[in-house]
Order: sequence, then C-alpha cells, then structure tokens
Amino acid sequence: MPPERRRALVEALVASALVTGAVTLASARIPATYIATGVGFVFLAATWWLVWRRDDATVVRSGLQFGGLVLHEKIDPGAVARSTGRALGWALAFVVVAFVPFYFGWRFWWHAHGMFALTPRLSDVGSEVLGQVVIIALPEEAFYRGYLQSRLDDVWPPTWRVGGALVGPGLLVAAVIFALGHLATIHAPARLAVFFPALLFGWLRARTGGVGASIAFHASCNLLSEALGRGYGMY
Repeated sequence: MPPERRRALVEALVASALVTGAVTLASARIPATYIATGVGFVFLAATWWLVWRRDDATVVRSGLQFGGLVLHEKIDPGAVARSTGRALGWALAFVVVAFVPFYFGWRFWWHAHGMFALTPRLSDVGSEVLGQVVIIALPEEAFYRGYLQSRLDDVWPPTWRVGGALVGPGLLVAAVIFALGHLATIHAPARLAVFFPALLFGWLRARTGGVGASIAFHASCNLLSEALGRGYGMY
C-alpha cells in the first residue's frame, strides 16, 4: 500500500476509535435527557476538526458543502435550493422503495404483534423530526459518510459501479465502523443491524456527491422505527 494511502487509513481508523471512545464516554456520563445532544456535538466537533476547518476543496471532496452553505465563497440561494431539492428527492425515492419491506422486516425482527396505536400531538411530531434531523442524522452522516467514507475512499479508490454510483471497500468499512459504534454505546447485538441501512446511506452519499440525501433518509428511517416501536408498544 502506498504511503499516502497508509496514512489515510491510519488517520481514518484513529479518528474513528477516538470518536467512538468519546461517544461511548458521553453516553455513559451525560444525563439521559442530554445524551443525544452530547453525542451529536462529538460527531460535529470531530467533523469540524477533520473537514470543515480546512479548505473548500476538502469540504467539497467530503460531500459536506451543503450546496455551498459552509464554503468561503458567496452563498448562491439557487444552488442551495437545488441541492436541497435533489437531496430530498433522492431520500423520498428511497422512502417509497424501502419503507414497505422495512416495515415487515421490523415486525419480524422485533416479533411485533397486535394492533398499531399511535396518536402523537403535532408539536411532538415537529420536535421529533427536528431532533432526528439535527441532533442525530446530521452529525452521524457528517462524520461517517462525509468524513470517514470519503477518507476511506482515499485508501481504496472506488471502482465498483452499483446503480449509477461509483463505490468501493470504503463504503463497506465505514458501515462496519458505524455499526460497531452503535454497539459500543448500547451493548445489544441487535444494534449491529444498522450496518444494512448504512449501506444505503453510503450509496446515497456516493450517488449524489453529498450527505444531504443520506441525512434525510437516515432521519426518515429513525422516525419510522420510532413510530413503529411506540405504536406497537415495544419501546
């Protein structure tokens, strides 16, 4: 392995280990009410240190430009709107295709039976959506798909054409680390199942050139899972 690729691999693995350790510590020490916020802050701080504080080329290469919102150049509202619309369009397409099998798979995995009953208040729905997007999906996707997958692509340049996206081993390794990070915070083997949606998040990152679509789809998956869990009285 060439030296520059070896350095990229060491950096990615060390960064992942440090962030996983910090997230695990935060989950154990922070009061339950603030765990999600604390963990999200760790991911965003790490992403800022590894990507956002650097030059615009690094930010763009990591897919973390958000239509130009975080670049040094003047913000183009049209570019932001187009980027947002494209991300939401891809996320919606995946929702349409994936949510029916996800529903049946979820019920099978959790052995959910009986009637579904869920009557949330509108204010609760708004708060839940905002929390899932800003506190959970955005920080996790920024680190795992923005920084980590991009850095691992420097180690193993993507050569596999899958559904119009050029991907490589970096997507798989990032998904494995993502799953192990979830297991580290809550020691339940079922947490490793997030490896599979992580493959879709990674594909969206590769296909769209940014993390907007993966953020929107990630948040949608979490919202559906949360609604099913509460509706069937599982949690």
